[in-house]
Amino acid sequence: MPANKKYLSSPWQRFLKITAGFVGGYFVMLSLHLLLTHVFDQKKVVVTAFITGYILWAVLLLVAFLCKSGWKISGIYLALIVIFYGAYYLLNN
Repeated sequence: MPANKKYLSSPWQRFLKITAGFVGGYFVMLSLHLLLTHVFDQKKVVVTAFITGYILWAVLLLVAFLCKSGWKISGIYLALIVIFYGAYYLLNN
């Protein structure tokens, strides 16, 4: 039995979700760990980032597919990147 068309997203929305999940999730994970290196000891954050980085990236990838709009999740991930990197930049200066 084929899926109901009203539950499927358009190809453009699917592309936005995939891009936001892979690229956006990766950059959110990187910017968060960059901020954590300034707050905590850098060596400890780098060691734990080997594990927590993959877990966080996988969770952010799944969250991107659970969202209905690809534009919305891309905007949320972009805002998180700006917030995390902005906080790192402000704490560094």
